[in-house]
Formats: sequence, structure tokens, C-alpha cells
Amino acid sequence: MSIIVGLGNVGQEYEGTRHNIGFEVVDLIAQKLSISFKAGGGPYVVAEGRHKGRKVILIKPTTYMNRSGTAVKKALANYNTNKDDCLVIYDDLNLPVGSTRMKPQGSDGGHNGIADINEKIGREYPRLRVGIGNDFKRGRQVDYVLSPFDLDEMDEVTASIQKAHEAALAFVNLGIERAMNFYN
Repeated sequence: MSIIVGLGNVGQEYEGTRHNIGFEVVDLIAQKLSISFKAGGGPYVVAEGRHKGRKVILIKPTTYMNRSGTAVKKALANYNTNKDDCLVIYDDLNLPVGSTRMKPQGSDGGHNGIADINEKIGREYPRLRVGIGNDFKRGRQVDYVLSPFDLDEMDEVTASIQKAHEAALAFVNLGIERAMNFYN
């Protein structure tokens, strides 16, 4: 069994923003697996399904981004799953729009949601970073991540969401190392 967590902020005002690209990836996975989200056993919504015979649990925290660790820790406990079997998908300012990067573990790279997860469960869990670029003026990072993508970025964004969904499902079936070989 694998858990795939997409990070984002709940609420209509955050839909379509750069910070919610993790939600968009798990939404696409749910659509491809023909499963729906429902209330989970913690501060998250959950969708359960199967991909190529393997059980897949999709999680979207209902906490704000900066408190994502609480949801991830609770989901791991509720599903009695090792953090090695939990892939966290999130936006990354350090990658250009349209790019993705899978890693077996790492630092938070300045991402507050990842910092909270690292604090709650440690740094040793797989993650999939989706690039959102960093074209903002000094001191305007919050405004940037909470803004929608520009129209001229949408083709790249759509392609990166597609690639991230494929990489996440490869993680389910192949594990982190082999998925990285195919998608990095």
C-alpha cells in the first residue's frame, strides 16, 4: 500500500494557485483511478483505490499548508504505513515552471509545509517537487505562491501535472529509486 499526499490550502480562494499544485496532481490521480475524496480519519480528505493491483491512498490535508505535518502523521498512523511508502507532492520555487523532481528524502528547501512534515515525521520520506518558478520581487513570495499561473505558463503547468501524476503512480508500482530513474 502507498500513500500519496498532495499539499495545498483548502478553500475556493486558493484553487488554481501555485501553492495548490500538489492538490491538482492528486486530483488528477483520483480522476484517472475513478475514485472520489471523502472525509478522512484526521485533518484530511482521502480517496482509496487500486493501481495495477496495488492499493493507493490519496490524501489532501485540510489544515493550512504550514500545518501539513499533522495530517501526514495522522494518515500514516491511521493506515499503519511506513513513511517510506508515503510520497508527498508539493510546489517548489526552486524549480522552473513545468519541471518535476523526485527525491527519496531531503530538507524543506524553505517550504513551510515540508518543514512542518519534517518536524512531525523526520526528513526521510519520498517527495515529488513540482516547479512553480520564482518570478517575484523581493518580499513578495507569499503573494506569488498564492497567485494563479500566468496564461502563457499553462501548457507547461498542465504537462508537469500530467508528468507528476505518472511519476506518482510509478512510485506506487516501482518504488522511489526506479521511479526516479524514469522521471528525473
